[in-house]
Amino acid sequence: MLCDDCGKREATMHFTKIINGNVTELHLCEECAKNHKEFEFDTSFSIHNFLTGLLDLDNVQENPFKIDYITGTKCERCGLTYSKFRQTGKFGCSNCYNSFKEKLIPLFKRIHGQGNHIGKVPRRAGGVIRIKKEISRLKNQLEIAVRNEEYEKAAQIRDQIRELQAQIDTK
Repeated sequence: MLCDDCGKREATMHFTKIINGNVTELHLCEECAKNHKEFEFDTSFSIHNFLTGLLDLDNVQENPFKIDYITGTKCERCGLTYSKFRQTGKFGCSNCYNSFKEKLIPLFKRIHGQGNHIGKVPRRAGGVIRIKKEISRLKNQLEIAVRNEEYEKAAQIRDQIRELQAQIDTK
């Protein structure tokens, strides 16, 4: 499909606008899209800004006046302040995680659904690792089931864990 503006280059951006049920479609090439008035691109986006924005979200929702933590907390090993971490989105050393743990765990819970980073395991390389992760996930479910006194469900989960553990032992 050619660009609606210049009619020469391939359209790479497809814009659909619906106002009061009236549909307007616009197909533009990259150059025409840059010059088009309807689109103003914010090129300052970065993953660091995104993550630090999520960190700031905690401050706004829970305690908007808790500035002590931002200005007063720093890593004992490398001296990186929490304020500097918020600006860069990068740790100074491995101990920074423990130093800023209070703010990071709620962020990890929002992103991963639990307080620690899970990560991904490549399919072709992750035989035993994948099984161990599944066992870890099932152990968490087992704890929840026992806590809620759902003993039949807990027994099923326990059996699944045993089967997976047997798979690891045979490899």
